Amino acid sequence: MTTPVCTSASNAATPRAQTLAYPSFASYVKARQPVLLRTARSLTANPSDAEDLLQTALTKTYVAWERIEDHRALDGYVRRALVNTRTSQWRKRKVDEFACEELPEPQTPPAGDPAEQQALHDAMWRAIMRLPARQRAMVVLRYYEDLSEVQTAEVLGVSVGTVKSAVSRALGKLREDPELGPVR
Repeated sequence: MTTPVCTSASNAATPRAQTLAYPSFASYVKARQPVLLRTARSLTANPSDAEDLLQTALTKTYVAWERIEDHRALDGYVRRALVNTRTSQWRKRKVDEFACEELPEPQTPPAGDPAEQQALHDAMWRAIMRLPARQRAMVVLRYYEDLSEVQTAEVLGVSVGTVKSAVSRALGKLREDPELGPVR
């Protein structure tokens, strides 16, 4: 004997429950982020890695938001995304430890006098500030902002050759700067 099922009532209840719980992805994240972050922290050893892991899992959830039929099961979906993402990261990790006969000793340079280091830093900035504005901008972008020659050229709207020649001239001026003489 089968029991009759009222499909219209059960279908009407499901969307209503979905919209009451989390009407949007943003409301879900706002409500559940602390709990999900605790889960992510339990999967990683580093709090920053846990935040990155949660962001990745939430990104996957956002992409699938419209396909998730039962929003009451969102925590399970995100937790599964956390575990799967962490497993993928673990599998892809780069192994950079190798067994060797002797323990390598770190090659640490002798620590200099902090006052001398600060004086050298100040002298370098004064020398850079004496460069023409265009050369100064290129040196700062190349060596302090660590941009490539191509990126520096794009930022300044010049050709790569212009960057190369201007940086070369600027470095020549810095080498000749009398205040930087002790560095050489």
